[in-house]
Amino acid sequence: MSDECIIEASGPDYFVLRGELSFTTVMALSRRSAALLSQSGELTLDLAGVTRTDSAGLALLVQWIRDARRRDQSIRFCNIPEQMMAIAQVVGLDKLLPVAPQ
Repeated sequence: MSDECIIEASGPDYFVLRGELSFTTVMALSRRSAALLSQSGELTLDLAGVTRTDSAGLALLVQWIRDARRRDQSIRFCNIPEQMMAIAQVVGLDKLLPVAPQ
């Protein structure tokens, strides 16, 4: 298993995640992403490069939504992995996730 998930700017206010988004990676990713995401306006996070996820990954997305709202930023996600959407549906969070149009 990987022990890292990377977030990279791929354009103005557009960020790409790569790697495993799980219990073992979300704490470090949360710390690394805080300053990066707070400096942007309308955030789009692309999860196409996420190789595996679990409920901790979903919790991080919810944290990012909460943080963005607190800063009066908009945030949306694209290419959310099927595994994450399945978890979100089970716990009733699928309607909360702002999904970017494809």
